[in-house]
Amino acid sequence: MDLEKQPQQPAAPATPPAARVSPAEFAPADSLRASDADRDRTADILREALAEGRLTADEHAERVDLVYRAKTVGELQPLVRDLPAAGGPAGARPAPQPYAYGSEVPDGPTDNLVAVFSSAVRKGRWRVGARTNAFSLFGSVEIDLTEALFGQRLTVINATSIFGSVEIRVPQNVTLRGTGSGFLGSFEIRAAESDDPEAPVVVVNGYAVLGSVEAKPKKGKFVADLQRRLRKHLGY
Repeated sequence: MDLEKQPQQPAAPATPPAARVSPAEFAPADSLRASDADRDRTADILREALAEGRLTADEHAERVDLVYRAKTVGELQPLVRDLPAAGGPAGARPAPQPYAYGSEVPDGPTDNLVAVFSSAVRKGRWRVGARTNAFSLFGSVEIDLTEALFGQRLTVINATSIFGSVEIRVPQNVTLRGTGSGFLGSFEIRAAESDDPEAPVVVVNGYAVLGSVEAKPKKGKFVADLQRRLRKHLGY
């Protein structure tokens, strides 16, 4: 007897292979590894906040240290969350505005002044860099900014004096801030706030051991460009 033919069942469609997805697509944005550019953008926001007086020198130093220790974007974001233009380290920042004392230029190399049983002097008409290290050991360092050309808004001077002296003079119409300590010595920053919100900001940090570090405005000395701007504003 012929076997009854069974109707053939349609073959089940093959299950498509699962799409391969990069693990980064599942990772939240704040767990992504931070790049050098991310850290630099975050440091720029902190530098502007210091120049504007939103952070103290101690707060700035603490946060910058954490910036360059950060491994992920999520570690960078809390460091600038309470600051303007802090939409994250990769967020767009407004273009810098020209300052009264000249156009902003990229940071150059660190300037080092060292005096060991000797003296080192920097004064006159010179372009001050964004960062200067001054070290005195049984010697003296003099930094006179009263005729200097400020190419950037924020200038940081790290001063160390051991059995010596570091003396810093700035024009009257710039902002002077800083912090430091003296051990059997003197560390004195005569802080000053400029009336001009676009004036240069000089921050002096460091310490003195059986020596002295002094920073203060020099009476009668002004940043020339700011002085000309004031005369123009007053109409003479």
